[in-house]
Amino acid sequence: MSPEALPPSRRSLLRAGTAAALALAASGCGFSSDGDPAGQEAAQAPIEVKVDGDLVYFNWADFVDPAVFEGFQKEYGVKVVQSNYDSMEGMAAKLNAGNRYDIVFPTAKWAQRLAAGGRLRTIDHSRLRGADSVFGGYGYFNDPWYDPRSAHTVPFTMYKTGIGWRKDRLGDLTGSWDDLWNAGAKGRVFVLDDRDEVLGLGALKLGLPLTTGDRDQLARVTDTLRSLRPHLRGFSSDSYNNLLNGNADMTQAWSGDMAAMLAQAEDPKLFGFEVAREGAPVNSDCYAIPANARHPGTAMLFIDYMLRPENVKKNIEYIGYPMPVRGTEATYAALVEPFPQCVVTTEDLKADLFFRNGDPHGEQARDAAWTAVKAG
Repeated sequence: MSPEALPPSRRSLLRAGTAAALALAASGCGFSSDGDPAGQEAAQAPIEVKVDGDLVYFNWADFVDPAVFEGFQKEYGVKVVQSNYDSMEGMAAKLNAGNRYDIVFPTAKWAQRLAAGGRLRTIDHSRLRGADSVFGGYGYFNDPWYDPRSAHTVPFTMYKTGIGWRKDRLGDLTGSWDDLWNAGAKGRVFVLDDRDEVLGLGALKLGLPLTTGDRDQLARVTDTLRSLRPHLRGFSSDSYNNLLNGNADMTQAWSGDMAAMLAQAEDPKLFGFEVAREGAPVNSDCYAIPANARHPGTAMLFIDYMLRPENVKKNIEYIGYPMPVRGTEATYAALVEPFPQCVVTTEDLKADLFFRNGDPHGEQARDAAWTAVKAG
C-alpha cells in the first residue's frame, strides 16, 4: 500500500479486541521459542548495516511522514513495502503465522512478549550512527523494564492517555475520569476500542492496579464501565476525526492524536485535552526487527535514517507524538505549546503507569471482562 493510500488520521485503526487476542492470551505471553538453537543463535548475531533488499514495513496506519519514506527510498535505492495492522494482537497473529517483515513497532509490553518468545533480532546500538542521540540523551531507554539494555529495540514514540472534548459544547471539565459520565455529553462519548485502555480507566477511577488480573477487582471494573454504557456512542480509536467532525463531544484519547488534531484544527480553542488526576496510562512504541526478517540490514538503515534529527522533526510535526531523539525537543515543544496537557516526557514514563503482561489466568480474566464490557 502506498503512503498516499493510507487513511489521513493518526492511529485510526487501533488495538481492537479480536479473536486473535483470545488465542494469544490462552498461551500466556502469546509467543514461544521455536526450539531451534541455530535459529536462536542467528537471532542474536550482529546485523550488518547495509542494503540487503527492499524494506517490508509493518506498522500502524499513517505513522511515518510520506516525505520521510520518499527520502529513504531515494537515498538507498529501495522500496518501502507497507502493511498495516489494526491492533497489537493482529500484529502478533501475523508474526505467529510466520509472516515475514523487516521492521515492526510494538508497544512496550508487546516488545517484552516478542523478545521473551525469541521473535526479535538483537540490535547492536554501536552500529547505529544516531544511537547516541537517543541513548545518550534519554537515559530512561538505556535499561527499560520491557527490554533490558534495549537489547532488541530502539524507542520510537511516547504517549499518555486522557480525555479529549469539545469545549464549545461542554465548557470546562473537572480533570477526572468521572468526566466521561458527564450528563451533558450523554450519547456522544467514545472510549478507545482497546481492552487495556478501557479496563485501565475503570481501574484507575476505582483506585485499583492499572492492569489487574484479579477477577473480583475486574468484576468491580466491569460494573463501573457498564454504568458508562448509556453515555457511549461507541468504541473507537479514531479520536482525531471523531472530535473534528462532530461525532464526539468527548472521547478517551491518546495525547499524540490530540496534539496532531489540535495543531490542525481551524479553531483549536474549541477543543481540550485533559489528564485525569487519578492517573494517566503511559506507553511507548519501539522499532524492532523480527527474528525472521529477510532484510535486517535495510531495517537497520531505516532505523538510523529515522534517528536523524531532520527526519524526526518532520515526523513529530506529522504525527503529533514526541520521539526521543536529542536535538528535536524544540520542534515538539513548539507543537504542543498551546496544549500543555498533551506534553509527554520520560519523567511521565517513570511514573510507571504502563500496561503490563499478566499470567495466563490474569490475561484470560481481562479478556472475559473486556468481552462483558463490550457486550453491555
